[in-house]
Amino acid sequence: MVLATIAVGAFVSVLDQTGVTLALPPLATHFDATLPVVQWVALGYSLTTGALLLPMGRLSDMVGRKVVYMIGFVIFILGALLAGSSPSLLTVIIFRTIQGSGSAMIQANSMAILTSMFPASQRGRVIGMYMTMVGMGAIAGPVIGGTVVELLGWRAVFYMGVPLGVVSLAAAALVLERDRPAGVEGGISRVRFDWAGAVLSTTALVVFLLSMTNAYRIGWTSPLVFSAFAAAFALLISFIVWERRTAEPLLALELFRRKLFSMGSSASFLIFLAGTSVFYMMPFYLQGVLDLSPGRAGMVIAPTALCFALTGPIAGRLSDRYGFKRFEITGLLMLSASMLLLSRLTEDTRIHYIIPVLVMQGIAMGMFNSPNASSILSTVEPARYGVATAFINMIRTTANVTGIGLAITIVTAQMAAQGFEPSLDAVSSGGAGVEGAFTEGLRITFLLMAGFVACSLAVTILKPLPRTAGPTAAQQADVGSTAQTAE
Repeated sequence: MVLATIAVGAFVSVLDQTGVTLALPPLATHFDATLPVVQWVALGYSLTTGALLLPMGRLSDMVGRKVVYMIGFVIFILGALLAGSSPSLLTVIIFRTIQGSGSAMIQANSMAILTSMFPASQRGRVIGMYMTMVGMGAIAGPVIGGTVVELLGWRAVFYMGVPLGVVSLAAAALVLERDRPAGVEGGISRVRFDWAGAVLSTTALVVFLLSMTNAYRIGWTSPLVFSAFAAAFALLISFIVWERRTAEPLLALELFRRKLFSMGSSASFLIFLAGTSVFYMMPFYLQGVLDLSPGRAGMVIAPTALCFALTGPIAGRLSDRYGFKRFEITGLLMLSASMLLLSRLTEDTRIHYIIPVLVMQGIAMGMFNSPNASSILSTVEPARYGVATAFINMIRTTANVTGIGLAITIVTAQMAAQGFEPSLDAVSSGGAGVEGAFTEGLRITFLLMAGFVACSLAVTILKPLPRTAGPTAAQQADVGSTAQTAE
């Protein structure tokens, strides 16, 4: 029941995030706005969610995960309702940003609740099943969102989150047990929240994500972009210095002294950076170069996410039994091979070549991710599960934006070098030679991403094996007792 409750919540959160993208063109038409302005409906949500993951994870460790999780759904529901009834584009963006803060509270706690409720011997399987629901939400979002927009209009996409959120909130209220952190007495936490650390980390992440999102448009060498990256770096250094000095830090930096935690996190960042670039760039190749319809392009890409979703629980369960490394390394070898195969794309590559390669990539990502996340959490004490799982989610968000930014930069730079407009819109418009320039840039991108995967493979090979499979016997007994109470 706990697993089903959290899985439904994860599905709803991701479904809402990906489904809204199909409402952006109708929004632009309705409010007579340009698409770059309307994109802030999605960008504001994503930025807020990514930036607040770490503070919300720490908050849940202090005051209780169920409380923060349920408050997150209340904010999520209100944000959806207000965004759907907004009279202007500005208010849509504002309420979607507020809704993103609720999503951060949900996503920061989902995996932490599961990890704390199940014994260490089942951690990989549970994380894999959780990632399956995340993957299914990502697949279903555009399909359901597109259908709802076509039948009921753009407002219905936002309203869609209301009944789904209410169901998730009711399930959480009925099923989840109220957890009581060690630092809480009489409903009041004796541990102080690190407000300075939260402000520094949130601001640093927002500035970095905004820089990566816009650098390829403005220019990587422009004073504005250079200043933004410098500011993000300065904020990061300030955050690290503060966290080392404060008695009750937002993120305990001692976790990074544990090689399994730091090396597993680094490998995860590199993998999501590489994988996201493929998932983002392939629609432009399939539609702009191979001239497939949006529907057929979606059918070609869908197996990647589907295989990722189905492989995760299997790899997680096997890693619980046989250990993490063999599945991580196998997944990385498969991912390296798929990247090298994608780097051989041409302007007339057949679909029969592309689909098996994308299927291989989905299987590889699922085979790596669940065991790796489980290995990272095996080094973390239960009292820190909230901030640790929030950090894992933050890595994924940051890597996604970074991978997309790098991929677009390489491809558009190659197009500009051959005398074409450095924009992905130029690929959709077509024209003599532009498809070749785009495809050449895509091949270079995938070769670079193969290099990142190779770095992740090296890190994973050097990564030490865990001394234990998870928490101590006493902690496992406490977890088992909590799970029985929930049942």
